[in-house]
Amino acid sequence: MSQLLLAIVIGGAFGAVLDRVGATNPNWIGRMLSLTNLALMKTILLAIGTGAVLMFAGQMLGLVDVGHMSVKAAYAGVFIGGLLLGAGWAASGFCPGTGVCAAAAGRKDAIFFIAGGLLGAAAYMVTYPAWKASGLLDNIAGGKVTIGSVPGSKFEGLMAFSGDLVGLALGLVFIVIAFALPDRIGRGDESGSSASMHGAKT
Repeated sequence: MSQLLLAIVIGGAFGAVLDRVGATNPNWIGRMLSLTNLALMKTILLAIGTGAVLMFAGQMLGLVDVGHMSVKAAYAGVFIGGLLLGAGWAASGFCPGTGVCAAAAGRKDAIFFIAGGLLGAAAYMVTYPAWKASGLLDNIAGGKVTIGSVPGSKFEGLMAFSGDLVGLALGLVFIVIAFALPDRIGRGDESGSSASMHGAKT
């Protein structure tokens, strides 16, 4: 029960942060994807980079249990699904996480987005045998593997060098990029104020 309550608290806090930085506003997503306003992109890169540094550095120092590390399997369907997700994100201005947060914040368009996502998931479940038979779900390069070897993990590394160091280095690169990028390119988004970010919900 305590874990459930903790998950609700953390999830609620995460959703509040997403809304605060503008991730639940399709207009801000569109400006980010069109590279006219990079403020949200900088926030995302900084969050990913900081999380990676804390995780991999924590594993190296023994502060984070390596057993908690999860790796998704690699297969052709993942790459195709990623392209579809990106296209849907650009078209709707929502990804699954931000869509739920936007609906909780009162956006009606997010409700339709969630409904479409559920219909898509249902269609995938119904047609799953066909996708399985197509070979698109077959593992590539061993499936659940890491780029480098991570001591104590149950996943094999594709290469002999330290996976923790790779993750730490990539996290630092993300952080550097987040600080190096400008907030806007050219004229950018001149209406990018807090008021526009949290304007009237549609």
